[in-house]
Amino acid sequence: MSRAPQPHMFRKLLIANRGEIAVRIARACREMGIATVAVYSEADRDALHLSHADEAVLIGPPPAAQSYLQIERIIAAARDSGCDAVHPGYGFLAERAEFAQAVADAGLIFVGPPASAIRAMGDKTSARALMQAAGVPTVPGYQRAAPRDDDRDFVEAAERLGYPVLVKASAGGGGKGMRTVADAGGLADALESARREALNAFGDAAVYLEKLLVAPHHVEFQVLADAHGGIVHLLERECSVQRRHQKIIEETPSPLLTPELRAQMGAAAVAAARACGYVNAGTIEFLVDSERRFYFLEMNTRLQVEHPITEAITGIDLVQAQLRIASGEPLWFAQDDVRGRGHAIECRVYAEDPANGFLPSIGDVRLAEEPRGPGIRVDAGVATGRAVTRFYDPLIAKVIAHAETRDGALARMQRALADYAIIGVTTNIRFLRAVLAHPAFRRGETTTQFVDEQFANWTLPAAPLPDEVLIAAAIAELQARPAAVPATAEGDAYNPWRVSDGFRLGRGS
Repeated sequence: MSRAPQPHMFRKLLIANRGEIAVRIARACREMGIATVAVYSEADRDALHLSHADEAVLIGPPPAAQSYLQIERIIAAARDSGCDAVHPGYGFLAERAEFAQAVADAGLIFVGPPASAIRAMGDKTSARALMQAAGVPTVPGYQRAAPRDDDRDFVEAAERLGYPVLVKASAGGGGKGMRTVADAGGLADALESARREALNAFGDAAVYLEKLLVAPHHVEFQVLADAHGGIVHLLERECSVQRRHQKIIEETPSPLLTPELRAQMGAAAVAAARACGYVNAGTIEFLVDSERRFYFLEMNTRLQVEHPITEAITGIDLVQAQLRIASGEPLWFAQDDVRGRGHAIECRVYAEDPANGFLPSIGDVRLAEEPRGPGIRVDAGVATGRAVTRFYDPLIAKVIAHAETRDGALARMQRALADYAIIGVTTNIRFLRAVLAHPAFRRGETTTQFVDEQFANWTLPAAPLPDEVLIAAAIAELQARPAAVPATAEGDAYNPWRVSDGFRLGRGS
């Protein structure tokens, strides 16, 4: 894949995010000689991403609504620090069309799609209509053409589709504003609660209906598009292992897809991106039923959390690709140049308790000793001495394992998770290992219902920590303590009982 000359590469970039994605962006920029500015809230004064950026700007109190979601403050931080561009990362403002527009209006480069594409794909009902016009298969459903005073149209549509159906928020994602309806008796309550949640989460109460596909696979395609009409897909990611509609394990290639189905879905992903005038990195998500029929689910108009596994098998740095495309550079390779090499798996390590409803585990991370070895990558947002707070997503890190075969990647991931020592907060590491060891996962037969069906009441007796982990934690704590200082000014500086520098009585042997 040759590299064409760069029309213009910006010199300084503001990272409008936190956590592991902010670290990831800062590292990519450093390799390309781009200076970075990190933003942070008062809760993130000691956050890991600040140590990777060249500058840091405080933008507000801990709640995201008063800091990371403040468009004006982020734009001001970019301007005041002399930035050329803004990278939104994912989450927070990444898929807000008004943010992309505000960045452009400020004369800055938005490292992402144009506001028009975000707007077109952000409303699920308009996105469905756009995909249908582009010939991309969509899940059978119903959406209103105009407002109404009653829900008789939804009742009739649900009967036509056949129960079970899904009520889904038009303006959102991540499971918010989504309700499963098993029969006609539950439809009214589902519509009311979905609208209420959608209004609170997205400021828009509009909902629509979809036929519920029972136990489908969730498969997504990574796309890259430049501003010159070039679009390619970078193969697929299997994302069926989810809890509460949130992915926890992803892999590529998908064990489900045949070469023919992969080609069909890849072509549909490119058509979807072209239909909305997309530019930069994005993801087209599909559901695949038991007969391997696929349907458009949604488009994520940003970089995905699981992008490292695509990087592992293609060798393409997606963050650097985003930066090159945002600078105006055309794609430097064609679809036929994209080749997948080996198999990659990603596990999301959270500070949470799977045996207690996956409740977040808040506190200081006393030790975070990351796994190492061939084919292992860790993208961490929390390190030893840092805290997991109640204000943000409790993601600690992503562990990525890459090997020549799926079995090799599984074995490598199991070893990496076993080697990952985290003390101070409860994590989901042992749960992840249990999922990876499940026969259905090993056979590649997991669906979106897999976790709910197989791990609904998962418990695992606590296991004692190995001695070496406890020793490492003790050493880390001792090293973090400042050396003792004299307690008085009366010449006590040489008192051996007041220092911790290794002094001991007795002679060495």
